[in-house]
Amino acid sequence: MSLVEITNVINGYLWSVAMIGLCLGVGIFFSIRLGFFQIRLVKDMIKHLLGGQSSDSGISSFQGFSMALGGRIGVGNIAGVATAICFGGPGAVFWMWVYAFLGAGSAFAESVLAQTWKEEINGEYRGGPAYFLEKGTGIKALAILFAIAGVIANAFTGPTIQAFNIAESARNAFGIPTIVTGCVVAILFAIVIFGGMKRIGSVAEKVVPVMAGVYILLTIVILIANINHVPGMFALIFKSAFHMEAIYGAIWGQTIMWGVKRAVYSSEAGMGSGSQASAAAEVSHPAKQGLAQSFSVYVDTLFVCTATALMILSTGMYNVAGPDTASFIVENLPGIDAGTGYTQAAIDTLLPGMGSAFIAVAIFFFAFTTILSFGFYADCNVAFLFRNSKNLKYIQIAMKLLLIAMIVFGSVRSSAVAWNLADVGVGFMAWVNLIALILLYKPVIKILKDYEQQKKLGIDPVFEPEKCGIKNAELWDKITKSRYADLLQNKKKILESKDEDVAI
Repeated sequence: MSLVEITNVINGYLWSVAMIGLCLGVGIFFSIRLGFFQIRLVKDMIKHLLGGQSSDSGISSFQGFSMALGGRIGVGNIAGVATAICFGGPGAVFWMWVYAFLGAGSAFAESVLAQTWKEEINGEYRGGPAYFLEKGTGIKALAILFAIAGVIANAFTGPTIQAFNIAESARNAFGIPTIVTGCVVAILFAIVIFGGMKRIGSVAEKVVPVMAGVYILLTIVILIANINHVPGMFALIFKSAFHMEAIYGAIWGQTIMWGVKRAVYSSEAGMGSGSQASAAAEVSHPAKQGLAQSFSVYVDTLFVCTATALMILSTGMYNVAGPDTASFIVENLPGIDAGTGYTQAAIDTLLPGMGSAFIAVAIFFFAFTTILSFGFYADCNVAFLFRNSKNLKYIQIAMKLLLIAMIVFGSVRSSAVAWNLADVGVGFMAWVNLIALILLYKPVIKILKDYEQQKKLGIDPVFEPEKCGIKNAELWDKITKSRYADLLQNKKKILESKDEDVAI
């Protein structure tokens, strides 16, 4: 059996119906147990997303949000959505929305845990599933497994795939040799990555909002140009999502599966990757960053993925495969495979001949920020595995050089093995992280409860682990007393005044 076949078998188990069910189940569980904070605390999400300042050890909430969003928004937002429509029909878009709502619960949980048990390594915050698994559950074997999978997915396979898509799209649109694009991307990556966490966060906060905004703006223009088709488009999405459109009845099961699967893969909610960016943020309470990161799931799926879907559906530039995938229920683009070709064709209806050029530029920004996030995530896991080594600094430099080499290599060569290994790495990360979220659900509930109780008393929430019954979070004692001493003092005064009122 070849390596491709072996990895196909492994992925068949990792990315099975069980994985989709577990992602949905964890999202539903946290949504219910946290009182559907996705609705109740939307204002807080936006407030903490835009507020907060960076420090010597951490980045701002917005930078952490942008870094995580940069990792989430990638090629999948363009090609992946088209694939979901092709194999699941228009109704798949509705189930993407459903998971975005529920997945915000998982994103909150993993981000809160990453903040709670983060560490300061070489003067910078680091955290994520490996860290909170070790400190929160004491199961070090699972923590090491996640870290190893994280290094494989983020330092080896992930960058090659993103670099290949950048180079291939530039070659198709502008005729630029793939090796040239690969070298340019590698140089730009090196300039940013060797600037450390701060520079990655700074680039992400500038690039990510702009690229997402331009993409969404183009969608709005296309929708206006096709305004007569918009009501029917939304009707089609909802009808086919609920088995009310006869033409798509034969693939209704695939409609749900592809919608959820694409949302899981795109938003990464529950997979543990975004929580590593969350841990790097400087905040006075873990719940603040949890709320900010939850909003990134909305931006990724409800805004960017939806933008791609609406462009494709409103212009009719898509095909829908039948149950056997060999024939088509709808074939508006004969000979065009599911992927970026659908989005290119949709843009061409508004700007003839510009589709491939726009997609090439979009893929560059989407994939480049994803590679930057990969670099940071790989560094977090390397730091976990070698944090007690006196050679950690040199190991981290070697990892960055490896990433640069993989970008150049990936730009000129992509393979089924690379794609499969990337899926294996991310699959292992997801399974381990979802298990960790189930094991550590109690601290998540306690922390949100603590946050809301302080808010009700008029306190700007500040975190004191022991008062929440949380152990092994020693770094927070230092953070609270040194950086948030004024908030802590104000909290004590308010609580003392409340006690006096009760006594009277």
